[in-house]
Amino acid sequence: MESTLMKIYDSYTDADRELLLKAYDFAKNAHQNQKRASGEPYFIHPCAVAEILMDLGLNAVTIAAALLHDVIEDTDATDEVIRREFGEETLSLVEGVTKLDKIVFKSEEEEEAENFRKIFIAMAKDIRVILIKLADRLHNMRSLNYLSKERQLKMAHETLDIYTPIAGRLGISQVKCELEDLCLKYIDPEAFEFLVENIHQKLEERNRFVDFVVEEIKGILKESDIKGEVFGRPKHFYSIYKKMKSKNKTLEQIYDLTAVRVIVNTVDECYEVFGKIHKKWKPVPGRIKDYIATPKPNLYQSLHTTVVTNFGQPFEIQIRTEEMHRTAEFGIAAHWKYKEQRNEETTLDQRIAWIREVMDMQGGFKDSKEFMETVKGELTSSELLVFTPKSKVIQLPAGATPVDFAYAIHSEVGNKCTGAKVNGKIVPLNSTLELGDVVEIITSPNSKGPSRDWLKFIKSSSARAKIKSFYRKEMKEENIRTGKSMLEEAIKRKGYTVQQLLTAESFKFVSEKLSFDTQEEMFSALGYGAVNINQILFKLIDFYRKEVPQPVTVQSFSRHAKGSVTIKGTSGLLVSFAGCCSPVPGDDIIGFVTRGRGIVVHRKDCPNMKNADEGRLQPAEWVGEDKDARFKAAIVVMADDQGAALSAISGSVAEMKLAITSINGRYDKNGAAIVDVTVSLTSRNDVDVLINKIKSHSKILDVHRTSN
Repeated sequence: MESTLMKIYDSYTDADRELLLKAYDFAKNAHQNQKRASGEPYFIHPCAVAEILMDLGLNAVTIAAALLHDVIEDTDATDEVIRREFGEETLSLVEGVTKLDKIVFKSEEEEEAENFRKIFIAMAKDIRVILIKLADRLHNMRSLNYLSKERQLKMAHETLDIYTPIAGRLGISQVKCELEDLCLKYIDPEAFEFLVENIHQKLEERNRFVDFVVEEIKGILKESDIKGEVFGRPKHFYSIYKKMKSKNKTLEQIYDLTAVRVIVNTVDECYEVFGKIHKKWKPVPGRIKDYIATPKPNLYQSLHTTVVTNFGQPFEIQIRTEEMHRTAEFGIAAHWKYKEQRNEETTLDQRIAWIREVMDMQGGFKDSKEFMETVKGELTSSELLVFTPKSKVIQLPAGATPVDFAYAIHSEVGNKCTGAKVNGKIVPLNSTLELGDVVEIITSPNSKGPSRDWLKFIKSSSARAKIKSFYRKEMKEENIRTGKSMLEEAIKRKGYTVQQLLTAESFKFVSEKLSFDTQEEMFSALGYGAVNINQILFKLIDFYRKEVPQPVTVQSFSRHAKGSVTIKGTSGLLVSFAGCCSPVPGDDIIGFVTRGRGIVVHRKDCPNMKNADEGRLQPAEWVGEDKDARFKAAIVVMADDQGAALSAISGSVAEMKLAITSINGRYDKNGAAIVDVTVSLTSRNDVDVLINKIKSHSKILDVHRTSN
């Protein structure tokens, strides 16, 4: 905490210092009785967050908000007090971080997706909110060892999935690299310890080699009369770990554990040094990258090359100007750390333009889950650099097509696209683009819009979202007709009628699962491909089977055969088994007298019987010598492919030592494999055990019982 005060005095002028000391004292008093999981005073945390941001060079208002970021959430301090004491700007930042701190990430996809969207809303409103949150997360990760193993893993995965990609896109490499290493420490502790131990073992040897390379490059600068800095930079553990995993290499096969960095004054000097290094040492083919001419999305610029020394040792060299170095290290924080009056606002606008583009697209997403999937795809996609005919660089994910390129230019270019030329030649729209291709899009004002088939081959998440948005907005009526027709046909193929399956009650059941407000919205989503037909169809069928008793042929009661039922005080009435609880021999059962459908047999513990009219209940019991008598159960298995379904079924049945009496397979309209299997069972518990075993296989989409 003393170090925080020292930095305040060392880094800020009198007016700013007054604000920061006031915030420091306010936060210290507000948190005075609180402790962290480590047992230390809680105030250590906001001080650490403030120091991280001071090192990044953030302004006084941001640092004040960092000191105060937990007071509204965790103390008696109110919005009004913060506004009165520190002003509207500080309050706005504190409130922004408070809203993010209220996010509790659970396993449910919908909640995680909604929280992800909230982060981007906060970023679009004021980018400093996410900078404070990143610093907050970094300090929490530094002290993660005091939490339970479960919480350690949860926070590490959450950080790696969400916060490190954001830090990378904002260009803050210091924060990104440390977060990734801390995540690795908890996600794969054995690999982390292995890297620490083995890299440190050869540290002295590697340092000698790096010193040799540094001196050689300094000699090149001196001969060329170029002033600059040359130093070695060790690669962080996570980048080495990722390379070993993705390329299946051992640590000994990773030769660029340390990169040599060259900092000069001008772009011309970058290229001059670049050429002279290649003259001295041979470059490795395919390992030369010019990020000066084609910057990364986060505006990172540098020349990268891997060369081999005269005695066969390869190593990586990065060459950049001082300004490029600031951007590489501090990213968007360089806007505050190094104020460049000439183009300050323009540079900031460039750096956050992608956030605004994401938020502009937000209205075109069906829900937060689709938003999250799209943005994550954009944050983590591999880079493919291609060019417009006017030499503008367009960055796309690996494997991208001309359609991806068209939507990267503008939504209207994509919507009106009718053809494409690559390097002057007309190519199919599903062609895969290569690094350096020059792409020209052919458009037509008469185009009716994108083809649904494009969704099958495009790689860009944003292009996919824009196409779906077009169909959602521009062709709503057609989508409703198409979706309704698709559902009606699917229902008929299953042997039902629309009137049977699609009722007000069944739609309410489906809408709770898939978040539809109206049936038209559900049809529209089917029509433009936002949901799979089976996602809706199987839910409708499940609801029907649970709510509407399914007639089952039973043997004559007088025979007292296994599986027969006797119901006290009745004769000559139709008897059927309830589909909601599927009673089987051995279950405790009861008869329910219906109006017009005879008696329906339920399990006694069936939820539907809890509030049933007792006057309509009749005692019932199974008749037979063995309550666990053998019977047949029909099960439907839905999987990615038929082989996976058959493998899961046969393996599970064999493991339980049961017998398959019939099996049939088919594919539905959407390509999902459907297998109907009838199994002979010996115990009333067998059916549940079997279903759970089949479900546990990774490629199984759905398993349910269809009859008794």
